[in-house]
Amino acid sequence: MKPFDYVRAQSPSDAVGRYGPGTMYLGGGTNLVDLMRLGVAAPDHLVDVSRLPLDAVEPVRDRLRIGAAVRNSDLAADPLVRARYPMLARAVLTGASGQVRNMATVAGNLLQRTRCPYFQDVTRPCNKREPGTGCPAIAGDHSNLAVLGASDACVATHPSDMAVALAALDAEVHVTGPAGDRIIPMPGLHRLPGDEPERDTVLEPGMLITAVELPAPPPGASLYRKVRERASFAFALVSIAAVLDVRWDGVVTGCRIALGGVAHAPWRAERAEREIIGGPATGEAYLRAAEAELDQARPLPRNAFKLPLARNLIVRTLEELTP
Repeated sequence: MKPFDYVRAQSPSDAVGRYGPGTMYLGGGTNLVDLMRLGVAAPDHLVDVSRLPLDAVEPVRDRLRIGAAVRNSDLAADPLVRARYPMLARAVLTGASGQVRNMATVAGNLLQRTRCPYFQDVTRPCNKREPGTGCPAIAGDHSNLAVLGASDACVATHPSDMAVALAALDAEVHVTGPAGDRIIPMPGLHRLPGDEPERDTVLEPGMLITAVELPAPPPGASLYRKVRERASFAFALVSIAAVLDVRWDGVVTGCRIALGGVAHAPWRAERAEREIIGGPATGEAYLRAAEAELDQARPLPRNAFKLPLARNLIVRTLEELTP
């Protein structure tokens, strides 16, 4: 591991003021430290933000404000989260082992890097790690990589479960930086690769996440479901966060769907939502909506299995949410 300078920030403004070339923020370290050990990340300066006073979960009128330094275990166990946003609590609990959740922070979870094997192997080319070197995953091991929103430059997927739930809940991410404060909606924090796959988010250098704010719980029932290769400590092949509101006469009046494990960012299934809202709450309608969403997919030879998997997951989850 490359030598680096370390300092503990005393406030968000202190952290931003210490940011400069070669600087990275350190939260729980469950992703960054691994990348430093692998040689993928090599900061000159680490600014520790894990002990900033950003570790509260508190109601703000009808909304809920979650500090960036809240540990994942504390978030999943928080009574307000469990009562008002059970889908989020479930997503967090599927995200990692208990030991990792005890260390990982909310902001760090949102900003974790891809687990693409080529990104993590410094002996192989990778456009995300070294722009312009190529994407060997396209012709190589891509079985668990993107089928939606990918580009010729990158087919990596975003690994966060929490981010998928937050995208379905229309969360807002509060950040501060050299140019002041800003609020970024979700989806909207993470970006698709395009021709700049090295940029995971829309954050500019020096920007620091300070909180995530959730609007009032949406009407209807919600569920987070994750399909993976083993029961624990595994990233999603496909996951779904869904909210469904069905009127007394069987008409869908509200629907939110976000998918994980399929794209470079949490994927809000807007085509499927438009197909479903205003129509009957039936399996046939859900199937048409799922097929409309996945019609834009561009799978590679060894990850085409994700399409029927995602289709069936959407249909089954919505059927389970239908009263």
